[in-house]
Amino acid sequence: MKHFLVCLCLLETLLRASSTQCAVPASEFKLEGDYLIGGLFDVHHVNGPVHRVRPDTINCSSQPLILSSYRRFQLMRFAVEEINNSTNLLPNVSLGYQIFDHCSDTSNFPGIFDLISFNGSVQWRGESHKNLTEVIAVVGTYTSTATLSVAPLLMMDLIPVVSYGAASSIFSRKQIFPSFFRTVHPNKDVVEVIFNILEHFNWRWVAFLNIDNDYGKDGQELFRSKIKDSQICLAYSKGLNHYTNYSQVFKQIEAQRVNILIVFAPEWTAEALIESAIRLNVTNKVWIAGDAWALNKRLPKEKGVRNVGTVLGVAEPAQMIPGFSDFILSFKSHTQCGHEGQQPFCNQVCNCNSLSAEDIITADPSFSFPVYSAVYAIAHALHSVLQCGAGTCNDSTAVYPHMVLAELKKSNFTLLNQSIQFDKNGDPKFGSYSIIYWNHSGDAQEIGFYSFPPSFQFVINNTKIKWYTNGEVPTSVCSEQCPVGYAKKPDGIHMCCFTCQICPNGTYVNSTEDPYQCMACKETEWSAEGSSSCNLRLVEYIPFTDIGAILIMVGAWALVGITLAMSVLFAVNYNTPVVRSAGGPMCFLILGCLSLCSISVFFYFGKPTVSFCILRFLPFFLFYTVCISCFVVRSFQIVCVFKMAAKFPKLHSWWMKYHGQWLVITVAFVTQAIFLTIGYSSAPPRLYNETVWYPDKIILSCDFNLKACFGSIFILLSLCSLCFIFSYMGKDLPKNYNEAKAITFCLLLLILNWIIFATEYMLYRGKYIQTFNALAVLSSLYSFLLWYFIPKCYIIIFQPKKNTQQYFQGLIQNYTKTISQ
Repeated sequence: MKHFLVCLCLLETLLRASSTQCAVPASEFKLEGDYLIGGLFDVHHVNGPVHRVRPDTINCSSQPLILSSYRRFQLMRFAVEEINNSTNLLPNVSLGYQIFDHCSDTSNFPGIFDLISFNGSVQWRGESHKNLTEVIAVVGTYTSTATLSVAPLLMMDLIPVVSYGAASSIFSRKQIFPSFFRTVHPNKDVVEVIFNILEHFNWRWVAFLNIDNDYGKDGQELFRSKIKDSQICLAYSKGLNHYTNYSQVFKQIEAQRVNILIVFAPEWTAEALIESAIRLNVTNKVWIAGDAWALNKRLPKEKGVRNVGTVLGVAEPAQMIPGFSDFILSFKSHTQCGHEGQQPFCNQVCNCNSLSAEDIITADPSFSFPVYSAVYAIAHALHSVLQCGAGTCNDSTAVYPHMVLAELKKSNFTLLNQSIQFDKNGDPKFGSYSIIYWNHSGDAQEIGFYSFPPSFQFVINNTKIKWYTNGEVPTSVCSEQCPVGYAKKPDGIHMCCFTCQICPNGTYVNSTEDPYQCMACKETEWSAEGSSSCNLRLVEYIPFTDIGAILIMVGAWALVGITLAMSVLFAVNYNTPVVRSAGGPMCFLILGCLSLCSISVFFYFGKPTVSFCILRFLPFFLFYTVCISCFVVRSFQIVCVFKMAAKFPKLHSWWMKYHGQWLVITVAFVTQAIFLTIGYSSAPPRLYNETVWYPDKIILSCDFNLKACFGSIFILLSLCSLCFIFSYMGKDLPKNYNEAKAITFCLLLLILNWIIFATEYMLYRGKYIQTFNALAVLSSLYSFLLWYFIPKCYIIIFQPKKNTQQYFQGLIQNYTKTISQ
């Protein structure tokens, strides 16, 4: 049925052609020549769905005229005429054309069938030249959807199709479209330019409005892919068609607080959108026009268009085609059809008599050079196939479309100072884009450009733009940028929507690397609240030259000197009652252990090492255990002498016979040594950096495992408890005999000393805690040295009368009588 309608249409064309009154009725759509080029132009455009009740063809002339498309249509005619008049390109060979008004993307096929209906399809070997298809290549179509509809029909015979407007990505796939070329850049390049504009003005919150067809959907998909790893968010997207409710669209855009609208659509869709925005009083927006409508001539002069905001766009450079204006002026002067209805062609009726030459010349120049270069690319390919040169061509060569295809792939010629070449996908390797601004005079003013790699350049002159905000660049964000030191906390599905959260101490936010996370500083670094970087911590410890360290070490050496002097004094007076009552030989053990304990003090200063950490506690724990165990048995003996000897004479006799005091001391020492060995083996002390107490400092210290040290600490606490119990039991001993009281007092000082240190440790963790620890150790040693041994030295030196056997014997006898009574 369709083929029948095509034939019927062609027959009607021929019948009417013979009776037309026009001077050149057929010149616009058909030109005879040695080789034919097909042309598909949407001179008219179906503005909405076509409802048909029978299978008839669409009457294109009844649809709205697209002036810019008619201008492109004339450009093809001009290019063919220019080539035919050339002596260098295709000499002595004439090009003809057969152009069809392809006014519908999906329902207008007569022209396509006509182009491929000459003498069948693929040619068999041995067929003569005259039987070949007359059409060697096709220029068109304009829209991606139309190209998707018609291109497969032409791909079957490998008829080259050079499109001047189809920009969808799918046409770069050669396995599907092997004979497809285009002189317009694909959508990905337009999206790249739009992306650079958004980045240039720091716009992050945008809407994408596209025509609801293959071209628009491809653009939206490419845009989503492009911004996926950027800081730009697509707040709203919408496919536009004949049924779109623009009022609802703009309400949703306002609800999302979007100020940047990218419109990726052909001119007729963009016109409907902008006109709706004017009617609905949409204001204060930035519109970014795609290359299909950026150079629209009517909209910038539309009343009220200034109110919608600022319009920027991406466009093919408005390149002057030399001689085209003269061609239009000449053509219009020779075309004098009195009535449009007299024009003869089915789907090739222009209805353009009302157009003046000025209308055509000043129409939207978009895609003019792509049409011009497409015709020239085909001509140069045919030039190579015919082996033209020196003013002649080999007209005996049989020209197949696939031969033209092969030469098109090799295209490399200069046209209007541009090198015309195609890449392996059939996409152009030439051209650039202009960045335009609709100024207040109603013109599309060029304010910048984008040139493609390898000579990549992107330039925008901001001073040429008069923003609707009266000078300041409009903003479009979902959330305002966070202050320095604040991390973004996502709020919703879009990364552009967030709340700001200050980074706490010890963390920072790097806005260039990850603005959504407060990253922890290294252990050797610090940061204040709300930081964007970390600072090195100040490393602190107590050096040996510290005044406090020097005083404590002097005190330790003094303790050693005092214990040595006491040992000499006790040795000289060894057989005196005071020395014997103080412990006799046990005194030398206690004094020696106190001196050995003082070794620990020296390892609290200087830069800590593992060895220093071990020696801070090992000598103290080990030898102080001996000291305390000596005082335990000494206080026990005091109680025995005055109480147990009288009441439990056998127990006292057994204790004296088997030297119970030395047995207890030995057991305590060995047990502590075992616990220390086990503890240090299982969990030895390690270096520890205190970073919590001071945010800007590192306090070098030692870390001890409390579980590993528990046994050693328990032994010391147990011995101290026993010592206190036994010494307290002797509180009612003779007033002048105060050894038990002295031990009790020393223990109270010891307990108070470590309570004070524990309180300091909980309240303060600075570097001087090491000094306090060393002072606590030294105080523990001095508590026994000063309050237990010094009084006895005083008696020996200054009160020798009290250091006699008779004096002590009298004290014991008096106390025994008191107990007996």
